[in-house]
Amino acid sequence: MAADSVILGIIIGVLAAIVYSLRVLILLERRIARMDLNIESLTNRILREELIIEKEEKEIERRVVSKSSAKRKPAKKAVKAPAKKKTTKKSKKR
Repeated sequence: MAADSVILGIIIGVLAAIVYSLRVLILLERRIARMDLNIESLTNRILREELIIEKEEKEIERRVVSKSSAKRKPAKKAVKAPAKKKTTKKSKKR
C-alpha cells in the first residue's frame, strides 16, 4: 500500500509540474506578443517621422535650387566674330 501512495504522489507531482510549466509558457508567450506589438508601434511611429523628415528635406532642396537658379545672372551672349574667308592657293598647271 505504501508503494502505491508513493507512485500516486509522484504522478500527481509530475502533472502539477507540467501544468505550472504550461502556465509559465503561456505567460511568456503573452509577454512576447505585447513586446512585438510595442516594437511594431514604435517602428510605425519612426516610419511616420522619417517620411515627414524626407518631405521636409525635399522641400528644402527645392527651395535651395529655386533660390540658386533665381540668383544666377543670365549668361551673356557671345558676339561671334565675322567668319574669315578661306583663301586657297590655286596652282597653275601648264
